[in-house]
Amino acid sequence: MLKWALIFLVVAIIAGVLGFGGIAGASASIAQILFFIFLIALVISVIMHLVRRA
Repeated sequence: MLKWALIFLVVAIIAGVLGFGGIAGASASIAQILFFIFLIALVISVIMHLVRRA
C-alpha cells in the first residue's frame, strides 16, 4: 500500500510540474489517503504483535 501511495505522489509531482493541476490535486489526495491507511494498518499490526507476544 505504501508503494501505491508513493506512485500516486510521483504522478502528482509530475502532473504539477507539467501544469495539470486537477490531476495533480487528485493524485496527491489519493496518495495522502493511502498513506494514512498504511499508517493505521501499521499501528494495528504493531499492537496486535505486542498483544500476541504477551
